[in-house]
Amino acid sequence: MYILTIKELEKQEKSNLAPYAIKNVESQGREFLEKKDPFRLEFQRDRDRIIHAKAFRRLKGKTQVFVSHYGDHYRSRLSHTLEVSQIARDVARNLKLNEDLAESIALAHDLGHTPFGHAGETALNDLMQRFGKKFEHNQQSKRIVEKIEKKYPDFDGLNLTHEVRDGLIKHRSAYDKGDKKDLRQQASLEAQIVNLADEIAYQNHDLDDGLRAGIFQKEDLNKLDLWQEAKANVATNLAEDLWISRVISALIHLMVMNLYEGTLNKLEKYKPQTVNDIYNAPESLICFTPEFEQKNNFLRQFLYLNFYKTDTVVNQSSKGQETIKKLFFAYHKNPKLLPQEILDKSSENSMEDLIKDYIAGMTDHFALAAAEHLT
Repeated sequence: MYILTIKELEKQEKSNLAPYAIKNVESQGREFLEKKDPFRLEFQRDRDRIIHAKAFRRLKGKTQVFVSHYGDHYRSRLSHTLEVSQIARDVARNLKLNEDLAESIALAHDLGHTPFGHAGETALNDLMQRFGKKFEHNQQSKRIVEKIEKKYPDFDGLNLTHEVRDGLIKHRSAYDKGDKKDLRQQASLEAQIVNLADEIAYQNHDLDDGLRAGIFQKEDLNKLDLWQEAKANVATNLAEDLWISRVISALIHLMVMNLYEGTLNKLEKYKPQTVNDIYNAPESLICFTPEFEQKNNFLRQFLYLNFYKTDTVVNQSSKGQETIKKLFFAYHKNPKLLPQEILDKSSENSMEDLIKDYIAGMTDHFALAAAEHLT
């Protein structure tokens, strides 16, 4: 019988990972000192803690684009998270970066999302601005893993490593700009991978969901170069459902292959030797090539105009926003409507922050049921 020990795992990292990859032995550690696990690296422990968190389980009931009652086969926030994690792991492995760190950031990157998708985030941000504050889901993800989750007797939160928490706060994608003040340094390459894996995942599953929902037709996509390149590699004699699946898979492959090309070009240009070289680089090094990025911009624009802004999606979003506003005003007017476990935190949090945390943690179904109960 043979079991890998922590020392052997660390030795494997040292020999297998690139010099600018983050190794577990180089981690800045956790806020609260804990005894090390004899068989799991620190970023592996982070991954496991995230998967077992309540906030992670609730992602299955949160909207990605379609609310949960629209159909069983459309993506939820949880299925999106798993798709991001799969892409991030593969890319990190092939670039000789820390796969465990990339996976942990990917699994936690949307923990702070509200019910009803980005529309819910907008509504909650508008409400918080009345109190001179804001709501931003990256900040909320960090707040969940540092304060809100209650899993340990000696500290709040999950006590994740600095590198995972830094990756959460620096998470960026085309539709997810975050707070620029958090970018005093570049994110780690592992976190940068999650940024692009997020975009690759949601663009492709939104194409898939939009086609299957009939919001747009496959003929509408023919004006996009990336769609044309992807479908050129797929047989035309397949049943439509199968054909769509194969084209989406081919498009993901095109994006990942170009990510490798763009990233290798940047690594050759800047020649980083250490993690600090990555942090101090003038730009992100995980990227598409400029030519591919231009084609991808047209895909983003298509989805924005022909999916996110369609009546079907906008009407669902409006209902979700009204639900969040109704709940917020009701709880703020009469805090006794909140669960006692929420009120017990009032000595260390403002009432609007307590309400924000409570609503942001709701699933779509729970939020709708809570609003109906208030009526």
